[in-house]
Amino acid sequence: MSSNESPPTATTPVGGPRAQQTRDLSRFAYLSIAAAIVTITLKVIAWRVTGSVGLLSDAAESVVNLVAAVAVLVALKVAAMPADKNHHYGHTKAEYFSAAIEGMMIFVAALVIMYTAVERFLNPRPIENVGIGLAISVVASLVNGGVALVLLRAGRRYRSLTLTADGKHLMTDVWTSAGVVVGVLVVALTGIERLDPIVAFLVGINIVWTGWKLIRESTAGLMDISMSKEDNRAIADILAGFVTRDVHFHALRTRESGHHRFAEVHVLVPGAWTVQQGHDLVEEVEAAVHDGFGEIALTCHLEPSEDPRAYGDYAAEFPVPTHDDILASHETTSGAGPERP
Repeated sequence: MSSNESPPTATTPVGGPRAQQTRDLSRFAYLSIAAAIVTITLKVIAWRVTGSVGLLSDAAESVVNLVAAVAVLVALKVAAMPADKNHHYGHTKAEYFSAAIEGMMIFVAALVIMYTAVERFLNPRPIENVGIGLAISVVASLVNGGVALVLLRAGRRYRSLTLTADGKHLMTDVWTSAGVVVGVLVVALTGIERLDPIVAFLVGINIVWTGWKLIRESTAGLMDISMSKEDNRAIADILAGFVTRDVHFHALRTRESGHHRFAEVHVLVPGAWTVQQGHDLVEEVEAAVHDGFGEIALTCHLEPSEDPRAYGDYAAEFPVPTHDDILASHETTSGAGPERP
């Protein structure tokens, strides 16, 4: 190349299959906020009409739903922000903070409910206008149930822990309300007033368990938990399709960050290969993983298979079948067959 010639340049497309797509899911948070406002209003009316501490505890949990929905909105707005110079991998971990906040808020609501239940157990009061109060509570539960199903479906579709957590919380609220309705109805039928605070206390215990599960899930996400075994196996199976006598894979590691997924793997090839040969293989591998597995940020590290330094990289990784493994599997399932090239 002469001194006047410029070196060849490669044009890197913006976006493409390797790009992590940020999604603004805040519309679901607005739906959750609207549902919380409606259910709070209905449940407070039901409590005022009946005087039931069980219905009061149900209304208190809906207040927590509202606070949690606002936290969800903030988290989803932050998570949708694109990568920048200070956050090269984006902001999707904000979703885990939202789930943790929601879990802590649930704990607070549970303590308030349980305290109120104990006070009402010591000082029981009659319940009035049971029919009207329960009818209003049932309508509120239907609203929560419908929104919960929408959030759970969206959480699965977009792999959003925040939406899944909020959906689970609302669905727990539905079952909580069902328990309260049954409790209040039993009190009305039997006249045993202390059953009402007992039901409320049990509701509090159930809410504590829900809060604990949300905090545990959010903590796992902040600790860079790996993708599920099923997802890891799906990637390993795709990689196995490229394994030959000369090509092997190891050090497959994955992690999740909100609705984004990341994976890396080491590709072992003969040291005599040219850079172009190795690059072409890596391009094919990355394209196959994206085509067969979906949106994921995959990083491939090319290594010469003869170099001892290419092995024993990490203490934990997901295994990818070797050439011998594939041959042994083929012989086991279909008898001896032609050797894989």
